[in-house]
Amino acid sequence: MIRTRAAILERSGLPAPYAVSRPLTVAEVDLAPPGPGEVLVRVAAAGLCHSDLSVIDGSRARPLPMVLGHEAAGVVVEVGPGVRALRPDDPVVFSVVPACGGCVPCQSGRPALCEPGAAANTAGTLVSGRRPFSRAGVELHQHLGVSGFSEYTVVAADSLVVVDRTLPLDRAALFGCALLTGVGAVVNTARARPGTSVVVFGLGGVGLAAVMGARAAGCHPVLAVDPVTAKHQLAREIGASHVLDGGPDTVGGIRDLTGGGADTAIEAVGSATVLAQAYAATRRGGTTVAVGLPHPQQMLTIPAVSLVGEERTLMGSYLGGAVPRRDIPRYVALYQAGLLPADRLLGGTLRLDEINDGFDVLASATTTRQVVVFDS
Repeated sequence: MIRTRAAILERSGLPAPYAVSRPLTVAEVDLAPPGPGEVLVRVAAAGLCHSDLSVIDGSRARPLPMVLGHEAAGVVVEVGPGVRALRPDDPVVFSVVPACGGCVPCQSGRPALCEPGAAANTAGTLVSGRRPFSRAGVELHQHLGVSGFSEYTVVAADSLVVVDRTLPLDRAALFGCALLTGVGAVVNTARARPGTSVVVFGLGGVGLAAVMGARAAGCHPVLAVDPVTAKHQLAREIGASHVLDGGPDTVGGIRDLTGGGADTAIEAVGSATVLAQAYAATRRGGTTVAVGLPHPQQMLTIPAVSLVGEERTLMGSYLGGAVPRRDIPRYVALYQAGLLPADRLLGGTLRLDEINDGFDVLASATTTRQVVVFDS
């Protein structure tokens, strides 16, 4: 058993500002050693993501109390019995779905949809059923099998991907969610081809990663939509050929710029209203990919006849349809070759004690990715 400082979500649905309501408590907790097939990791950096915020604000129900955080990178400290592919001192990126390898989605090459992994994530456990964190003898739930807002964490070996040692770990963390999801939505889910047009709705970390992915895939034009004008210049610098504010004239503007509608639309907001707008912005035969996670009560309305009469495609993309052990090294290689400017996603760093303030900044949508950096 080791002691570690961690950010614990005690109660969801508390009002903002979170610097005042303080839904996350930073405290010392106990962490059990890794069991069979598990690994102890010293966390170096962990990103603040809307998937975390959706648990904090109550739109995504999860069992509490929970050690939050899922987009992270670190260094292996100890491996449990049966772990062969990882060794102490390996630099690793976390994946939010531990792929069992045996269920139908895993056998079909879709490990992001692993059924035992999804069940464990919903229950707030590791895929083994364990909850290695505890406080005063009471178990704490695991967030998406990772619980990255902690100096140390224990995860399934299948949740880890070894990365190049030269990759800075604050950058590496971004490849576990934002880049994996955004780039993957373009290249894995939409399979966007060079020379085709792409529009991305929402310029958070995932949306900006989708813009990067579209540019790296050779798509043109690449359009970006976001009402926060402070993000527009960054979108242009990382690959957007046109940037729009969003609003009632957005669909018409996209149609004008693309000669009838985009070939591919990526919705990275988590809003049924924006998803309907993205669908309307595609041309006949176009593809719309939903990436953002809306509140479960939101419902989507589209003209049903257009699916057949115009051969439109509407798709969901969870974690960018990724195979993490295949895709994370690929995207890192693109970054190292200068084709994926992941550095531009890093909007600032903070200490674990500042995490509630960080989620206020995230909720304001005024910056890109913030990363908690832990002392080595």
